[in-house]
Amino acid sequence: MSSLAAAPTDARTPADVRPAFAALVLAMLPAVLDQTVLATALPTVATDLGRLGDVSWLVTAYVVAATAATPLWGKLGDRNGRRPMLLAALVGFLCASAVCGLAQSLEQLIAARAVQGLAAGGLMSLAMASVGDLVAPRERARWQGRISVVFASATVIGPVLGGVVVQHVSWRWVFYLNLPLGAGALFGIRRWLRRTGGADASTPLDLPGALQLGGATVCALLACSWAGDRFGWLSLPVVALAVGCLLLLAAFVRRERRTADPLVPLELLAIPTVRIAAAGLFLATAALFSVTVFVPVGLQASAGLSPTDAGLLLAAMTIGITGATLTAGRSIARSGRLRRLPPLGCALMAAGLAGLALTVSSGSPLVVAALVVFGAGFGLTSQLLVVAVQNGVARERIGIATSTTSFFRALGGAVGAANLGTAFAALHQPTDDAVRDVLLLAAPIALLAGLVVLRLPADVDRSLAVAQ
Repeated sequence: MSSLAAAPTDARTPADVRPAFAALVLAMLPAVLDQTVLATALPTVATDLGRLGDVSWLVTAYVVAATAATPLWGKLGDRNGRRPMLLAALVGFLCASAVCGLAQSLEQLIAARAVQGLAAGGLMSLAMASVGDLVAPRERARWQGRISVVFASATVIGPVLGGVVVQHVSWRWVFYLNLPLGAGALFGIRRWLRRTGGADASTPLDLPGALQLGGATVCALLACSWAGDRFGWLSLPVVALAVGCLLLLAAFVRRERRTADPLVPLELLAIPTVRIAAAGLFLATAALFSVTVFVPVGLQASAGLSPTDAGLLLAAMTIGITGATLTAGRSIARSGRLRRLPPLGCALMAAGLAGLALTVSSGSPLVVAALVVFGAGFGLTSQLLVVAVQNGVARERIGIATSTTSFFRALGGAVGAANLGTAFAALHQPTDDAVRDVLLLAAPIALLAGLVVLRLPADVDRSLAVAQ
């Protein structure tokens, strides 16, 4: 394990880091927002372009494409340098956003959303990997924590922003708003983000491996999204997707063992820190989506809140995330100890979920307290695991290591939302009771994540001590 190799090659002062970091956040923000901002616009889009039953593909196409493309972008960043790849992903995202706003049919919009998702996978993974290039290992927790705040805030604010834009302007402006944000990010990245040298790219890029992993991801996500909703769990389409996923995954593993420059080096997953962090992020993000998806439903159905008020109340979660990440970042920079914080965070997430299950139907102030506790737990878990991975691999592998954890985080969110949604529909109970039971189901998921990350090796703290 060589964390020293992962340290930046040139010293940078906070004055150098801040504008570059702001540009990275500005590049990532539209990609994160577009995961949720369209939710409140779907009925209006259906009225203009198609049927309500078909517009769910606008969300599915984006999430599936972004998840499937994430490892490829990480590999490209390692080979060619993250700055040019980030610029390419941003240009692609902005062009697709413009096409989305101009779409004249649902088919055009779905296709443009898929392209937008492909680019978004690069924006999110490359931006987080670039932080590893900007700052020293012991400072990464502080800066990655700020990304966690942005991620969680965008997840909460997205539906509210979408509702305001649709109500007062047009659903097309949900996409057009990306253009000025992206233009600012393009300027900032070109102005302040230094280009870092890529690894040796003389060997061919593993495009067949990328297609195999992408195909397996698409099959897995579609199976999870459709099972129990559009089709039965043992229906032919779902079984065919599951079999296709397994076959493509087996072919991918076989290829990665033989190719000269694999897309995802299998020895990377053999590193305990990477393997444990990926599993922990998968489970923690699944638990997160139980809150962002179902708590607003409970607040509207039981407490009588409007969609906007429910979304604003959910923003209380960012208070906990902000406080926890800033405190943890300072603590890690001072002490060099990270390993015990993610298990504590998972325990707080489970406690927050239990509290929400007991209080969400009442809409009492205790809901805010439970959201703050859950947010604090997520803040101590998500980005700290990314930091542990970045500090546990050589510099030339930061991109693929970060994109691998991002891949499992995105996969966990998609699988968690789909399966908890299936459980919600299958309960056949009043809405408040169903929301309570789904939150209670998510609490053991958070506890399981805690048990997983409890196994983080002591090398995590030793690498920070060496990097001081």
